Amino acid sequence: MKLQKDYKFWFCTGSQDLYGDECLAHVAAHSKEMVEKLNASGVLPYEVVWKPTLITNELIRKTFNEANIDDTCAGVITWMHTFSPAKSWILGLQELRKPLLHLHTQYNMEIPYDTIDMDFMNENQAAHGDREYGHMVTRMRIPRKVVVGHWTDPEVQEKIASWQRTAIGIIESSHIRVMRVADNMRNVAVTEGDKVEAQLKFGWEVDAYPVNEIAEAVAAVSQSDTNELVDEYYDKYEILLEGRDPQEFKKHVAVQAQIELGFERFLEEKNYHAIVTHFGDLGALKQLPGLAIHRLEEKGYGFGAEGDWKVAAMVRLMKIMTAGMKNAKGTSMLEDYTYNLVPGKEGILQAHMLEICPSIADGPISIKCQPLSMGNREDPARLVFTSKEGSGIATSLIDMGNRFRLIINDVDCKKCEKPMPKLPVATNFWTPQPNLKTGAEAWILAGGAHHTAFSYDLTADQMGDWAEAMGIEAVYIDKNTNIRDFKRDLALGEIVFR
Repeated sequence: MKLQKDYKFWFCTGSQDLYGDECLAHVAAHSKEMVEKLNASGVLPYEVVWKPTLITNELIRKTFNEANIDDTCAGVITWMHTFSPAKSWILGLQELRKPLLHLHTQYNMEIPYDTIDMDFMNENQAAHGDREYGHMVTRMRIPRKVVVGHWTDPEVQEKIASWQRTAIGIIESSHIRVMRVADNMRNVAVTEGDKVEAQLKFGWEVDAYPVNEIAEAVAAVSQSDTNELVDEYYDKYEILLEGRDPQEFKKHVAVQAQIELGFERFLEEKNYHAIVTHFGDLGALKQLPGLAIHRLEEKGYGFGAEGDWKVAAMVRLMKIMTAGMKNAKGTSMLEDYTYNLVPGKEGILQAHMLEICPSIADGPISIKCQPLSMGNREDPARLVFTSKEGSGIATSLIDMGNRFRLIINDVDCKKCEKPMPKLPVATNFWTPQPNLKTGAEAWILAGGAHHTAFSYDLTADQMGDWAEAMGIEAVYIDKNTNIRDFKRDLALGEIVFR
């Protein structure tokens, strides 16, 4: 499944014609050089495309509408080289439907103390030109990212790169289609939600299919195709028989191979990018999808357990945002299982019955086949591994009844203190920031779910910027969180987002 598309970002420079053609020629030359060097930096994940200097209402509006209809344009970067009267930007900004970054920079890094004159001052006016423009964007209540600093500064370039990935998430959100195989787990609240409102807010299409319709696609997979995929499994992963007969074990693995192929073909045919299953409704499927889901997630599909379509969509979204990232450590659905409350060793064991994405694995990945008490089917084959150490974010998108809220928690992933030889699942172990007691209390106060969309590769700021662009509330749990202020922020959110 292709995750990274050939998106581009338009670089639009603002100016005006008060100072003549020579000044405008310098403006164009400066912005062209900046675009060329930003692209040559190797920092930005997507190409920046220079656009002619914008000096009139008509040209700004025309340029932004061209950006709207260009499917390869994922966002617009704006910068006011000289003073650009902001009323000229109103119509264009009213009609712009692409993510917006305001780069507050200037061509020169240092004031040229020995040579500066009024010609230089008139030409290089970003210090107040960007404030004029910024005032208008704020007055119009338009969500945007503001990045401040010299354009050659690696930190500035990293911030632009980070925003590009958020912009991809904003654009691609409206393309996400989730296939629900069966319904939500009975009587569970947090996996429910308003699918119509989700399509209005995020653009997600969330559709239901009878289990046996996809089971028919699984049954249609040929034996030869199944055997070929089983061979791939046996080449790629460690096989842990643990006393089981090798041929009987292989038959169980083959069931998952057939499920993977059948599911993937069905998803491709119907153009879905995420899937949910539920162990309580498996129809004609011989096993609860396990190894098959591990693999589909690794290919870029979103997944949510027990019918959790919000998590499935968020995992897909976050995989799109991290596509093509160098040294990516992985993104997956996870679930809070059990605590370690030993002082100094506090943390939460993250896992699920079967379906964690192997992109987050550290070290060997094994196939096990063990009984599963839920689902009333054959013993499912699944991947077993432990996850990487490092920082990450856990997110939970919840339906508050009158609005959506995105909860974002910075977490520190660690190795478990001891091996768990009797636990046949993939695991992660993390301590939420600022610590387990405060982090867990804040999560519960915010209404966070037990399923999360987790990533090592995205930041809280990126997901918060996405939430702002979607027009929904974002709450942050991090090293600075204290419960008194957190409760106040939740109360303010009730007022602002009601």
